[in-house]
Amino acid sequence: MAMTMRLNIVSAEKEIFSHLAEMVIVPGAQGDLGIMPQHSQLLSTLKAGEVVITEQGGGKESIYVSGGILEVQPHVVTILSDTALRASDLDEVSAQKAKERAEEILGDQETKIDFAKAEAQLAEAVVQLKMIEKMRKQQSGH
Repeated sequence: MAMTMRLNIVSAEKEIFSHLAEMVIVPGAQGDLGIMPQHSQLLSTLKAGEVVITEQGGGKESIYVSGGILEVQPHVVTILSDTALRASDLDEVSAQKAKERAEEILGDQETKIDFAKAEAQLAEAVVQLKMIEKMRKQQSGH
């Protein structure tokens, strides 16, 4: 039997995932991080992206996070994120609209806007759309 660790993913609204996992890959601010049981202790910021979980027994699950904080202890990994959604719960229409709004705001040079906020919203929408596309490909077997 493979070694496992407790993985907890919590959003501002609720606990999204709390199970045993064999491995988790997270979108670290400086690049993806692969975490396995007995990993050395670590604190890291996360960027918007996909958390890929290898569950106990080998099953896979993907969860979108809008960024956040990763805490790694030898037997417990915790991800805190303002927004966390299971890949199957992502809404393509909402993500596409958010992407279009952010692109429109960034393209309008005359409005006084917070470019950093608009760029962050655009990045989040693009990540969600990529996850939806990846899920579609997996479901169709391509």
